[in-house]
Formats: sequence, C-alpha cells, structure tokens
Amino acid sequence: MNFTLSEEQHDLQAAVRSFLEDRGIGYARRMWDDEQGFDGAVWAQMVELGWTGLVVPEAQGGFGLGMVDAAVVLEEMGRFAFPGPFLSSAMFATIAARHLGLTDRLESLAAGTTRGTIAVEEKGAGDPVDRIRTRAIRKSGQWRLTGLKPVVFDGNSADWCLVAARTEHGLGTFVIEAPEAPAVPSWDQTRKVTRLDLSGRAGEPVGPDGDHTTIWRRIVDDANVALCAEMLGAMQGAYDAAVEYAKHRVQFGRPIAKFQVIRHKAVDMLHRVELARVGVHYAAWASDVDDGVRAEAVAMAKGYTAEAGNFVCAESIQIHGGVGFTWDCDAHLFYRRCKQNDLTLGYQGWHRERLADLVLASA
Repeated sequence: MNFTLSEEQHDLQAAVRSFLEDRGIGYARRMWDDEQGFDGAVWAQMVELGWTGLVVPEAQGGFGLGMVDAAVVLEEMGRFAFPGPFLSSAMFATIAARHLGLTDRLESLAAGTTRGTIAVEEKGAGDPVDRIRTRAIRKSGQWRLTGLKPVVFDGNSADWCLVAARTEHGLGTFVIEAPEAPAVPSWDQTRKVTRLDLSGRAGEPVGPDGDHTTIWRRIVDDANVALCAEMLGAMQGAYDAAVEYAKHRVQFGRPIAKFQVIRHKAVDMLHRVELARVGVHYAAWASDVDDGVRAEAVAMAKGYTAEAGNFVCAESIQIHGGVGFTWDCDAHLFYRRCKQNDLTLGYQGWHRERLADLVLASA
C-alpha cells in the first residue's frame, strides 16, 4: 500500500480546502443557533460539486470513490468544524444504504434530492450493535417500532432515517420517513444531535432477508473511519490555531513560541496528529480493499485518534491561555467536535478493548 495521496486525491483536497476556506470557521459559528444547522445554499453548492455522491457507486449516479477519498474530504471539514449533514447523509446514510443494497436511496442521495441519516446508538456503553434494544413488531400487517435512539445526527432535517432494530429473527433494518427528531444539547453544537423516540412509529423493513447484525457491524466500522477522519482534521485545526497564536502572543517581551514549554507542547501535539493520520488512512485503505485486518485497523484508528484528538485540542486551549476558554477562541470548537465523535459509535476505551480481543483471538 502507498501511504501518500495520489495526484487526484491532492486535487480533491485542494478543491475542498478552497471551498471551506472561503466560508471559514465563522460559518460554523453562524450555524450554532440555526434551527436547521446548515445553510441550504451552501448545501446546494456541495451537491452541485458532487460531494454527496462521493462514495455512491457510478451505477447509481455517484463518483464510486472509496473511504480514503472520503477521509481526504472529511479531514478538511474537520479543520473548520464544518457543520451540516454531510457526515450523516453523504457518509453514514450512504454507507448504510450501500451495504444494505438500497440502490433507490443511493440515487437520491447522490443527486441531493433527499438527505438521510442512521439511528444506531442507544443508552449504555460498549459495542454499539450489541446494545441495540429497540424492537420491531409486526401488527396487522404493519411494522411498529418501540425504543429510543438518543443520538441521531441531523434527525431534525433528514428526509428519512435507517433504524437498526431487533425482530424475532435477529437484527433488522427499518426506514422511517421524515423522522422529525427534536434537537438536544450535545458536546458539539455545530452539529445537530437529535433524540428519536420510536414509541409506536411505523417502519418499513428494508435490505436483504435474514439477520443484519454482520451488515450493521460493517456499517458502524466504516462510519467510525469517517468519524476518525473528521477528528484528524479537528486535531490539525487545533494544532494550527495554537501554533499561530503562539507566534503572535507576546509575553515577557517575546512571543510565547520562543518558550521551551510551549515548544514541547507543540511537538507532542504534532506527534499525535501525524500518528493519527497514518492510522486513519490505514483504516480507510483496509476498508476499501476489505483487508483481513480491517476490523483491527478500525478499532486501532478510533481508539488512538479519539484519545489523541482530545489531548491535542485540550493542549491547544492551554496554549491559548485564558482566552482559550472564551467564546472568541476557536479551540473549544475543535475540542467539542473531537469529544462528540469520540463518544459516537463506541468510545475510545471500548475500541481499545475490542482491538485487544481481536489480536488475542488471532493469536
């Protein structure tokens, strides 16, 4: 494998960075209190650029690219704490629809005519698939869902939601049209996190016959690669902001970047950023080629990147000093993004435990 990006990926990176730089992190701040969480005109531009079809197969109107290409885009978005439903719709929902064989959903996602999301997370800790307790029961020829999904990204603005729920035959998948889930307070207010109460909601079963447990494990793994790529970008953004501030913040007659303690912090931060980048790209590559160690690579990436992301963003706040704790500083936006992503689809500690189990099992 090649750990460097291709010429096409570098071009994609430059195009995404240019688009996001034009809007800056100020866009995330403006969307903080916005009920929808994103500007419709900005989303329309992203659709026109084809980003919504990034990982949709060409047969369904997309570019047919892989997780490495998606990681390139998501890293740039993380650098600006970019808000909006790209992660939930163009990544999570698209990945799920692809693995479940929902070609009609893929076509509308790529065209930008619909936005989707997924509902997996439930209360508790540990394996996000094993702890699904939501149930689907067939009554009078219609499926009814019972349960609570407390963390659904962009459930307030999605046109439909894929819900993982238990049936008498195992884990199934059900689509809910217009979920209209209310937004709830969360670590990252630049991203709309919603609470989906499924009490009595009607759902339509989708996907292949049989138990979907294996399919949802793969969906969750690929979604975690996307989360890690975004965290990597947030780490880079936090690091860049801290270094830039240290160059201009004068104390005792010289920039604080001249002080050894600040330099040590910056080196430690950069070390973690670069190690995380290798891990994220490796996990994305392993997913694209379906390598035999794909699951281990995902667990390694999430376990390390989440821990490193929290560290780097916290150190960025420390380098900024007192101003780092104020609303005027961007450092806390990066910290919030990393913390929310850490807790989504299996927190870092569980992924390290999972990695240990996988390695020991293979030994």
